[in-house]
Amino acid sequence: MRPLHHPDEATLVSYSAGALPTAFAVLVSAHLGICRHCREQLLDADRTGGMLMQQREPAPLSAGARDRMLARLGETRPDPPPLHRVPVVADPDCLPAPLQPYFGATYGDLRWRMIAPGVHRILADGVTGGTLMLLRIAPGRRVPMHGHAANELTLVLQGAYDDALGHFAPGDVADLDDEIEHQPVTAPGVPCICAAATDAPLRFSGRFARLLQPLIRF
Repeated sequence: MRPLHHPDEATLVSYSAGALPTAFAVLVSAHLGICRHCREQLLDADRTGGMLMQQREPAPLSAGARDRMLARLGETRPDPPPLHRVPVVADPDCLPAPLQPYFGATYGDLRWRMIAPGVHRILADGVTGGTLMLLRIAPGRRVPMHGHAANELTLVLQGAYDDALGHFAPGDVADLDDEIEHQPVTAPGVPCICAAATDAPLRFSGRFARLLQPLIRF
């Protein structure tokens, strides 16, 4: 698996600095587990951040500041696999490791909730930074045209979809902001399963979809 779509460079820099909301950091970590290109980009961001820190004048820390900083880094930035790790054949029923604390270990154990015909969702509990969810969309389904009130990060896990930005297959990431409006269409064959992180509700363009939005909380 060699992803063709990656997180934005600014997203990786924020991840390196421990500044991403938890939901977004979890998805970036899951992508890093399968994308050597982004792991190399992350190393560059880490080096740059380290050099900038060395150039700053040291400031005294308040009591407990170090412990709070380490706790925050541990919460928002799961460790990516090392660059030298040799890929192994993964169990196709297993979710990526960074997602497992929020959804469980396997696809077979997921308990989906239907929010629209052909569309199922699972919302993660206990995520304080943004909203983290899994989506399963039936093959050949056209998602209503929509934009984003803030940011959305989507990682394709199974299946695929197409929109104006290209073809998104397993491992690919769509890193979207409030300037993007699109209409994903899932590929035929198998359902498209994605992990998504958002920090604001979507903006649907169609009148019918806008009427349903309060009911499905999307």
